[in-house]
Amino acid sequence: MITDLELSKLRWRCRRGFLENDLILTRLLERRGANFSTEEHQQLLSLIALDDNDLWEIIAGRTDVFPAGADAMVATLRQTRITH
Repeated sequence: MITDLELSKLRWRCRRGFLENDLILTRLLERRGANFSTEEHQQLLSLIALDDNDLWEIIAGRTDVFPAGADAMVATLRQTRITH
């Protein structure tokens, strides 16, 4: 699990200019953020380093080109998009 400080920093970094990304990332953090493993944390960091449009294309399932090793987090984000 990640520390409270890591979660706080992650929440800040997940704030996006692209509303759809912001909503999905916020929803994910509210549901699971405190329980992220170190691996999940690293996967999410690699994804949020991307440009908003590229991240949305991944979350929306329009592309399967994303950082290596982020498969599980991509699946989680896509599921979060579908479930409200």
